[in-house]
Amino acid sequence: MKRTFRVGLLIGLAVAVLVAVAAIIYEFYDTRTLKRTVRRGEVLCGVNAGLPGFSIPDDKGNWTGFDVDFCRAVAAAIFDDPKKIKFIPLDASERFTELQKRKVDILSRNSTWSMARETRYDLYFPAVAYYDGQGFMLPSSRKIESALDLNGSKVCVQANTTTALNLADYFRANNMKYEEMKFAKLDEVVKAYGEGKCDTLTADVSQLYALRLNMAKAADHVILPDVISKEPLAPVVRQRDDDWMMIVKWTLYAMINAEELGITSKNIDEALKSKKPDVMRLVGTEGNYGEQLGLTKDWAARIIRHVGNYGEIYDRNIGSESKLQIPRGLNQLWSAGGIQYAPPIR
Repeated sequence: MKRTFRVGLLIGLAVAVLVAVAAIIYEFYDTRTLKRTVRRGEVLCGVNAGLPGFSIPDDKGNWTGFDVDFCRAVAAAIFDDPKKIKFIPLDASERFTELQKRKVDILSRNSTWSMARETRYDLYFPAVAYYDGQGFMLPSSRKIESALDLNGSKVCVQANTTTALNLADYFRANNMKYEEMKFAKLDEVVKAYGEGKCDTLTADVSQLYALRLNMAKAADHVILPDVISKEPLAPVVRQRDDDWMMIVKWTLYAMINAEELGITSKNIDEALKSKKPDVMRLVGTEGNYGEQLGLTKDWAARIIRHVGNYGEIYDRNIGSESKLQIPRGLNQLWSAGGIQYAPPIR
């Protein structure tokens, strides 16, 4: 009898241990990021450590920027509070692996969407937030007006990026020679350029505008008009987590659609009274589109009220209302001469 009791006790303990281990494994491998985020009470957002206009902290640790605002929009959609977010700065070399390890829920950090990155790291780039391209910055004293005149240049570039690959392709395709100066971190690239170790700096054009802004004599540096690559910059999430991917994707699309419909953070209350079908579907007074995402009816209205539409976050961070003054260009709405376009909410 005692022996049977002991065997039963041991079996019970073994089952309890297995259940506990299974719970730990489930918690670690659970792909349902939305449930984990709600349970935690904040969105973990991976950002650039310091890129003016896109993601940069002030001396009190308050983050601002285009990529920062996108993450705030996701938090607003989920919690109705853009402050329920934690920003985690990540270097280019660690950004994708840290997302894989679940250190962050979403990567909103000037990352180019490419096939290799999706397949190698098991990631999704849900939608393009910013259409960019690689360019060149150099001292205006060089009197160069075209990238085709850069033969023999000494070029600073960040290692382990698509930027380095594009640089090699461009010079090879145009039968030009150059000396490559690779550095692991962006600040090392900028420092080397500032110290004259190279006579040209290459990066995404948006990044060049931001980097030039921080230079002691910004007017002494010119950004060439040539764009040598396609750099669709997009937020990034893990694969096999479709519910979360849908929220991230439609957060961006909601902001783009809001701009197209003329809905802003200033007139959102008036939009809630609108009888126009497309406006009603967006703000949640018709249909159950928010519930289909696992959110509330007013998910998009929350985004617009707290963060703004796409044009608002563009203008205040990198466009006409910012120090960078980057023209909208390709990022203008399709109806205004650009290619920024969102599927309809219906």
